[in-house]
Amino acid sequence: MWLMVIGVLLILLKLGDVGPFETLSWWWVLSPFPVAVVWWEIADKTGYTKKREMDKMDAKKEVRRQRQLDAIGMGDKTRKKR
Repeated sequence: MWLMVIGVLLILLKLGDVGPFETLSWWWVLSPFPVAVVWWEIADKTGYTKKREMDKMDAKKEVRRQRQLDAIGMGDKTRKKR
């Protein structure tokens, strides 16, 4: 995602003729886009994106489970000792 943002910013700076970017080659300006494609391919092939998605889902499940335990009085904070 950051590579896409950097690429768009570089294009805007190049088209706006801002400072040193007006003399910068288009190859440098457009280079973040192929790098982003390569990163996405590597992340998909290694399972990095799927793992992050599963971690987020597990965190949501745990929050929901804890909220339900608290609602029925069995949460850690509301549990009474005998």
